[in-house]
Amino acid sequence: MRIYFGLGSNLYDRLANLRDALTCLESIGRVIKASSVYSTPAWGGVSQPDYLNACALIESDSVLSPVELLTTIKNFESKLGRVPSVRWGERKIDIDILLIDNMIYSSPELNIPHVSLPERLFVLVPLRELLTQEWTHPVNNKTLGEMIEALAGREPQPLRVTNLL
Repeated sequence: MRIYFGLGSNLYDRLANLRDALTCLESIGRVIKASSVYSTPAWGGVSQPDYLNACALIESDSVLSPVELLTTIKNFESKLGRVPSVRWGERKIDIDILLIDNMIYSSPELNIPHVSLPERLFVLVPLRELLTQEWTHPVNNKTLGEMIEALAGREPQPLRVTNLL
């Protein structure tokens, strides 16, 4: 299966944090591709330092259920030093499951595709490096290009700063 992850960090050595997260994800499967790293202002209305964000595509033969995968990701975040804080607050590392193939999954703990994916330019822009503009969201039936265009001008454009790999 192909799993797309969103990575973010706005504390300490942000780039090293993203790379450490990618190393953890390698225990789930093979890294097929990683996006560039983008700098973006914090999202969600909490005053805090800017984030570095990236996306990664992992190919896995794992038999983990989506909730088991989420538990694994939460364990990675804890191992990497994430501590609970306010919603959308600053964090050393954030790992989000964005997509699992074309799966549609919903539970109290997890939604696949990630429920906020269409609202987050800081995720859509790096994800564009892993998918095509024509990729269609399996729930809202909008292409990646349409979702990016819908957010143009409503939030700052992420700035590419470096490569993740």
